[in-house]
Amino acid sequence: MKVSPVARTESLIVKEVDGETLVYDLTTDKAHCLNDTAARVWKNCDGRKSVSEISETLSAESNTDVKDEVVWLALDQLEKFKLLAEAPAKPGFLAGMTRRQMVARLGIAAVALPAIVSIIAPDAHAQTSLFGLGICCNNPNQCGSNCCANIPTSCTCAPGDPGCSPSPSGKQCAPFPSVGGPVCQ
Repeated sequence: MKVSPVARTESLIVKEVDGETLVYDLTTDKAHCLNDTAARVWKNCDGRKSVSEISETLSAESNTDVKDEVVWLALDQLEKFKLLAEAPAKPGFLAGMTRRQMVARLGIAAVALPAIVSIIAPDAHAQTSLFGLGICCNNPNQCGSNCCANIPTSCTCAPGDPGCSPSPSGKQCAPFPSVGGPVCQ
């Protein structure tokens, strides 16, 4: 049974900002914000230190008593967010224990507990802007100009749109409507 956790380092971008550690996972496009306690546990997961040794290191660094249970809670969260390459088997007392139950058991302030907050970064498709002029469209909401009009020139397909077939009489994103200009649909 492996008792020394190993932090994952592959495909991660790590930045420290205002006492928190930001970790961006390039494989899942998730961003994680580790509070100081979670970050210090993660940074000490070198494959050589046991859970007890990590808690001793944290205790020495912070001049406070950091219990093994706090490290176990951090490891549980780090594993949940796939920030560990190797995780030790959890002890029986942690089975099914919630964060709230852990606070009650330890009798410590929640601020000292490790915390990780994650968000998912939108994929490239979700980040795209509205269609530009001349791109094939079906409704004005797709166009940056809010004008999808029948124009007698061929429209072009938006990048990555497999269902698009340019047509010389098709609708396309047109300039903002003006007197005598295209009629938006």
